[in-house]
Amino acid sequence: MTGQEAVTAPDRHPRRESHDERRDRYDSDDMRSLRERVAGTQWRRRIAAHRSLNHAYRVGAGIVGGLIAALGVVAIPLPGPGWLIVIAGLFVLATEFLWAERLLEFTKRHVQRWTDWVTSRPLWVRMLLALATAAFVYGVLVVTLHVTGTPAWMPGWVALWR
Repeated sequence: MTGQEAVTAPDRHPRRESHDERRDRYDSDDMRSLRERVAGTQWRRRIAAHRSLNHAYRVGAGIVGGLIAALGVVAIPLPGPGWLIVIAGLFVLATEFLWAERLLEFTKRHVQRWTDWVTSRPLWVRMLLALATAAFVYGVLVVTLHVTGTPAWMPGWVALWR
């Protein structure tokens, strides 16, 4: 390599897909959405054949998915898999509703971007992020126990503003 040649850095952010490109990708025969895959199953076609049963199924899927997502939203600040529960609720909703499928795709895309960003950082930055996350979860746990009261089964040596 001579000093005259320019070295270009690899593209860290791929070009965003346009609306028309995304529509073309979804319209191609090899790409089927979650909703279309579920609708193509035999059991779902039997339900869809009866209008009232289909309506009741869609309402039921909406209620179940909404309750799962709401439970996840409540669990987000608490230690545990809050975001995972929200995504599970979106998954249930996405089997029947286009808006939920789009929101699930948006979520997957942004989680992937976040994961790529974090893994490209040095180890000390990842450790700092892990420490900040653990401190936040601990703080939420302490505040939650202070507000709701410390359970009787908790040992007395755990000092939470007694």
